[in-house]
Amino acid sequence: MSIAAEALGALATTDALFFDRPGSRLTRDGAEALVAQGLEGVDDGELFLEYRENEGISLDDGTIRSASFTTSSGFGLRAVLGTETAFAHSDEMSEEALARAVSTVGAVRQGRSGIMAPGPRSTNQRLYADARPLEGTDFAARAAVLGEIDTYARALDSRVVQVSASLSSEWQAVQIMRRADAGGRVADLRPLVRLNVSVVVEKDGRRESGGHGQGGRYELSRLLDAGTWKAAVDEALRQALLNLDAAPAPAGEMDVVLGPGWPGILLHEAVGHGLEGDFNRKGTSSFTGMVGKRVASPGVTVIDDGTLPERRGSLSIDDEGTPTGRTVLIEDGILTGYLQDRLNARLMGVSPTGNGRRESYAHAPMPRMTNTVMLEGSATTEEMIRSTKRGLYAVNFGGGQVDITSGKFVFAASEAYLIEDGKVTRPVKGATLIGNGADVMNQISMIGSDMALDPGIGTCGKAGQGVPVGVGQPTLKLSGLTVGGTA
Repeated sequence: MSIAAEALGALATTDALFFDRPGSRLTRDGAEALVAQGLEGVDDGELFLEYRENEGISLDDGTIRSASFTTSSGFGLRAVLGTETAFAHSDEMSEEALARAVSTVGAVRQGRSGIMAPGPRSTNQRLYADARPLEGTDFAARAAVLGEIDTYARALDSRVVQVSASLSSEWQAVQIMRRADAGGRVADLRPLVRLNVSVVVEKDGRRESGGHGQGGRYELSRLLDAGTWKAAVDEALRQALLNLDAAPAPAGEMDVVLGPGWPGILLHEAVGHGLEGDFNRKGTSSFTGMVGKRVASPGVTVIDDGTLPERRGSLSIDDEGTPTGRTVLIEDGILTGYLQDRLNARLMGVSPTGNGRRESYAHAPMPRMTNTVMLEGSATTEEMIRSTKRGLYAVNFGGGQVDITSGKFVFAASEAYLIEDGKVTRPVKGATLIGNGADVMNQISMIGSDMALDPGIGTCGKAGQGVPVGVGQPTLKLSGLTVGGTA
């Protein structure tokens, strides 16, 4: 099936995918009639139609280990009344399946009736191209680039003993249908691509690894450009070689300087989840009831911005059909609001912020982050380092975890250095940052002027659902943070 998506509007393209294909068992008129029936007498709800294409290719030590191309499609029907949600989904795109879903979600009414919330405002914003990411390239060319990555990495340094690389591409077409009196239909066409490179080096029997990735909502040909993938290999090798010479990290309470860009994942996990509307409506977040109060040091401003062009976490519309926006969460240290989907916004008496997201048609939406960013200040990295007697300079992070209710977090630094007497001295490995999200926001003592976004590789998990996200921040200095080490 070939549809020139760039020449069609999103609604026309999704109509062709869901209703107008030869042999289709679902018509637009039939779907609209069933949606009107299923959502009669409720407060909110929608039919979410999805078609998705995924390709993945991975290489390990010069050999293509896996290659796949899959397509999937289905619908999810949701009806909301009060605080209760009824949800049904199916991968069978037919009026018969939709009629069964209508019968299922109708159980939420149980003799009650609600008033349908108004639909999302309309928008024409487009943050990325409609075309499929794979267009303009063929499989052989994509696989060949992975082989070139292996050859290039091994030629750079004789200590390279293992190279892994992968390319992934996704094209998601969604249409969101409401009752005609509550917003009608909106649609979106979403590309998503990613390149990952991992390098293992060995010296005197010691092995260390480094990795780098890049991605966003654009065509895959950008990642196939030699300048792009060579830069990814260079960075992965740099990190691996750095770890060969790294000493065990010390432990204790010390000042920590966080690098710009990807270290914003700490902000995302330790603070961002706590600012999602569902946790605060239910009173399970450490930020519940704190709007208008100081929750961070002066100068700290945090936003969630789903409108950044071509970024991994951006969406022209969220998965409820609401246009995404630039939501200020913390301004100059004061909490100003939360991230909202339609359900929690209605129950809390505020407006949706365009943060209703779901992993697929088989999941109900919930409030989720898009691109969560701390805005820049005026300090320089040199000033932060110079003002630190003993501390840690954490440039990149690996994994981490957070408890939403308490705000406690643990993060592992994948690239870090000691700061001694105001100077960066030697690399260390095995450092973990331990703290509480609410506390750490008040431990920010200096904010850099070098705000940067991550390279486009983030995926956020919540309640079993994963969605692509972005993070960003300037260099930050945190005073008195607990560091776990291996020394």
